[in-house]
Amino acid sequence: MSGRFARGCHIAAALLTALACQTGPARAAGTLPESATGTTGVVTWAAAADRMGEGTAGQGYRLIVRTSVGGSDLRVRFTNAFGDRPLTLDGVYAGLRDQGAALRPGTNRRLTFGGARTVTVPAGAVAWSDPLPGRLPAGTDLVVSLRTPDAAGPATGHWMAMQTSYTGQGDHTAEESGAGWAQTTGSWWYMDAVAVRPAGTGTGAVVALGDSITDGWQSTTDLNRRWPDYLARRLGSTGTPVKGVANAGISGNKLLADGAGESALHRLDRDVLSQPGVRTVFLFEGVNDIKAHSGVTAADLIAGYRDIARRAHGAGKCVVAATVSPFKGWYEWDPAAEALRQEVNQFLRTSGDFDAVTDFDRTLRSPYDPERILPFLDGGDHLHPNDKGMQAMADAVDPESLDCTR
Repeated sequence: MSGRFARGCHIAAALLTALACQTGPARAAGTLPESATGTTGVVTWAAAADRMGEGTAGQGYRLIVRTSVGGSDLRVRFTNAFGDRPLTLDGVYAGLRDQGAALRPGTNRRLTFGGARTVTVPAGAVAWSDPLPGRLPAGTDLVVSLRTPDAAGPATGHWMAMQTSYTGQGDHTAEESGAGWAQTTGSWWYMDAVAVRPAGTGTGAVVALGDSITDGWQSTTDLNRRWPDYLARRLGSTGTPVKGVANAGISGNKLLADGAGESALHRLDRDVLSQPGVRTVFLFEGVNDIKAHSGVTAADLIAGYRDIARRAHGAGKCVVAATVSPFKGWYEWDPAAEALRQEVNQFLRTSGDFDAVTDFDRTLRSPYDPERILPFLDGGDHLHPNDKGMQAMADAVDPESLDCTR
């Protein structure tokens, strides 16, 4: 048996255990299970919730996500945050991906909710699945399949996933074959977090609160090359107890104003502080406020940064702030926006409001024109880094800074 095949069998066997079938008394749709109110463990994957357009009755989704920290007792959080009516999910399964929409044989197992196979999530609410015993490895393509039998009205999800997932009509969620999943989607639907119980005591997670740079725009789709992905791989091989990485980036997001998603100020509780096992908030916001020419001042942004730090500290979390990266060459850049960026970065570097600061400006800027991204790291639009730039950002984060004393 080849080494590669042996390792594959070992991981598949682990998931057979991790995704063991759950049994229990049926629970009628229309009630929220006790597990919806929270979960223990540590977040291993997350995506910020946003409005997605209209839901589709009878639509199936096969969603691909990448775990960061490994652990046991897998739980998945489903969201109806922006819905205006109850959302029923049925035929919800989790398994390991083989390739495309196909799963590794024997790994697709049903998720339950308070023992029931169906859950109805009220408008504005979330629901956690019951835990599945066994261990789920780190760095795994987890596949969550679900069906929305009567969805209507506003859907909730994350539109720019930088990951291909799959959709289909009919009830194919229990099938491990990819044959029933002929259409693709670049979004995640109705799911915003996955948690596990790590083996090590004291293990925690960091949540990256950001915009399109954190969301991964200009990184390579389907290869998990967003800067939080690179950070997750780094943390997995270091001695820090912070191992989980959750990505709470939304393309176009602002610190202060709603628009492309709710502002960082407005979504902090839902997308960040509610995640299980969070040790640290990594705050990388502001460029969209700065380049919008909306009359926002440095004082406005400073007040916003301080508010997030105060609330996160009040919740017992560490806060690491990142400086705003250069964007000269982007169509909204001008000297006034650059002056505002420099003023904001001076505050971020020197204020003492944060437990640590990561200088993404210094990491990405060109030594020949420090108002620009170094061309080698530029994704091509002079605002978003490429894969190399994303890796450089992750390498700039000091793992020890993610574990302060609070």
